[in-house]
Amino acid sequence: MIKDAIERLLFASRFLLTPLYLALAFSLVALLAKTGVHLYQFIVQLPSLNDEGVLLSELALVDMTLTASLVVIVFLSGYTNFVAPVVMRENDGRPHWIAEIDFGELKLKLMASIVAISAIKLLEGFMDIEHESDRELWWLAGIHLTFVVSAVLLALADRLGHRARPAGGDGEGV
Repeated sequence: MIKDAIERLLFASRFLLTPLYLALAFSLVALLAKTGVHLYQFIVQLPSLNDEGVLLSELALVDMTLTASLVVIVFLSGYTNFVAPVVMRENDGRPHWIAEIDFGELKLKLMASIVAISAIKLLEGFMDIEHESDRELWWLAGIHLTFVVSAVLLALADRLGHRARPAGGDGEGV
């Protein structure tokens, strides 16, 4: 009886994640505003920018877009995986991958997004090499390589974990 009550309480506590996912959704407004500032500065400075300046400005916009996409992946799949399933209907306009992504896939998508964001930061550093110190460039490269190695190891661990499960089963006892 006490065990059941504790389990019900612990399971119901998953709804405490909801305000955190809502905060992430609202944080998109800040990313949108910052992207608007970048876009405005880009348009105003466009006539005086050289090719590298244009590329750096575009990379900043891509970086903000990837970061916003990462936030969307986290709050939508996190809510679906940990709080409550999202009901999907035919032609409802919702991306149906939300209901199909499991926690392992979520981790891989997050790491892929982080690697992409890190690669853009590294590329920005190398494109603006005259304003970056060797130390900063080495740190950018080291951090990026750390993310790449982490993503590869996570993908490898996930693949090995899927092989360890019995074929045709759900991984749980019969």
